[in-house]
Amino acid sequence: MVTGDDKEKVTHTAESLAHRFWDARGQFAFVAPTAPWPVCLDSALRSSKHPFFISDMGDNPTAGGAGDVTWTLTQILNNASFRASSGPSLIYASIPGPELVDKAVAAGVGGKVDGYAGAKVDARFAPPVHIAGTVESIVDGDKDAEVEVVVRVGSVHVIVTRKRKPYHHESDFTRLGLRPRNSDIVVVKIGYLEPELYAMRADWLMALTPGGVDQDIEHLPYKRIQRPMFPMDKDMKDPDLSARLIPGVQP
Repeated sequence: MVTGDDKEKVTHTAESLAHRFWDARGQFAFVAPTAPWPVCLDSALRSSKHPFFISDMGDNPTAGGAGDVTWTLTQILNNASFRASSGPSLIYASIPGPELVDKAVAAGVGGKVDGYAGAKVDARFAPPVHIAGTVESIVDGDKDAEVEVVVRVGSVHVIVTRKRKPYHHESDFTRLGLRPRNSDIVVVKIGYLEPELYAMRADWLMALTPGGVDQDIEHLPYKRIQRPMFPMDKDMKDPDLSARLIPGVQP
């Protein structure tokens, strides 16, 4: 949209701007290296670079995601690579599960816990995830999470919170007794990595995962948009980019 009181200049500028956007349409890209979840996990497991960070971007709570989508964590816990405690070490941050937190607090550090977490707000992609393991730490008083517990399932360290919380700083992990720099893989519910995490990573990928802020817009099930529309219709004809003038209202 261009505004002004010179009809010729407004028309020329609007059409010039429209053409610049259209001509640049193929140049827009993610700010991070991206891949589907299976590719990301396989890359992390095969990599010799540690820690290997993976962004679970579809459920990023700081972008508007519910923060309790369990799809990615379910994929991890169902993967045979992590079933033994001697498997690749992985930290998952995080999943809200107040009932499981209460059970962990009752069991205490070193105790066993068995319950479910997540999918209270957004259960479209996976049901609550079953977590059965050993309580490794309990921390009370976080301004966002309120109470955080770490539950070890096989070689996976799952951070479970009373309320959802983004994990952006190294201290978010170390205060729980976790050492992300020494972990093989760290999975965080973020889009791009925050500066501290980016500086810490040996390698990383942003996983195109499901959730309320899924950035893989081309595969979303649109129902009300006018087609054709780029980038869903990559071979569409050039649209009419001529200016349409709307008379202003005099005060």
